[in-house]
Amino acid sequence: MNRVVSLLPSSTEIIHALGCGERIVGRSHECDYPAGITALPPCTAPKFDTNGTSREIDERVKAVLQDAVSVYSVDTALLDELAPDLVVTQSQCELCAVSLADVQAAVRELVRSRPEVLSLEPNELKDVWRDIASVAKALGVSESGDELLSDLHERLDAIAGRAREIGRRPRVACIEWYDPLMAAGNWVPELVEIAGGEDVLGVRGEHSAWLEWEALEEAKPEAVVLMPCGFDIARSRRELAALTGRPEWMRLEAVQRGAVFVTDGNQFFNRPGPRLVESAEILAEILHPDAISFGHEGAGWERLEADAA
Repeated sequence: MNRVVSLLPSSTEIIHALGCGERIVGRSHECDYPAGITALPPCTAPKFDTNGTSREIDERVKAVLQDAVSVYSVDTALLDELAPDLVVTQSQCELCAVSLADVQAAVRELVRSRPEVLSLEPNELKDVWRDIASVAKALGVSESGDELLSDLHERLDAIAGRAREIGRRPRVACIEWYDPLMAAGNWVPELVEIAGGEDVLGVRGEHSAWLEWEALEEAKPEAVVLMPCGFDIARSRRELAALTGRPEWMRLEAVQRGAVFVTDGNQFFNRPGPRLVESAEILAEILHPDAISFGHEGAGWERLEADAA
């Protein structure tokens, strides 16, 4: 497969990690890593205004989904022009990328090169590893896939080993959306466990779930980690009023103790690819600051100051 269109930020990162980045000829509008990828033409676009508060975005997304299977559109003319051999998309979440159905329809009806469509569906870590192997096979570099997976497993095992030596496992609430409130699921609970914590809200392998404030209070997290989907640290901070304006917020022990942390969810936790290892490192730093450091503080995560909380 010499010409590839990647419609997922995570698959773009996987392809680069496999040493095949030069084969990518088109990307999704959200693909922004590694450096230089934004020079390639975007083949997708959102059907809604991505500016606004988390509540406004949620309402717009739900309105679009009343009449469509995806909140993103495919530029079929561009896809045809790029003449790819392989298109990588997903069927895991209609909010994460263009839908599989839309891509299949575009390829079947409008793309003359008749590319292979590879659909990824990561729900937990084992699925992410399977998807990496699938991408490697489709690209004809299965050996590179085996090497990449071996490296990722070794790094995660090392993090877990250091966390086990510490022994204590803080109770953690990982928040994936502010308003309405959502607890991070899928692979995040596994990352918390690897990093030496206990996820009190998320369920491994299950989609992130809407959360009542009462449930967050009753979970009594010792730490709250904010990782809004698609938000970097700066935007996560700008949206904080959706949390801090609630009377329940100040009743949380983690808030009172100053144990609230803002992460770059867009670059790390939300992307089921190689940088989930860095996501585990970030969590390990947050949960065990006196014993573990990988140098991510300031770039991958920040502590929320008491006055901001």
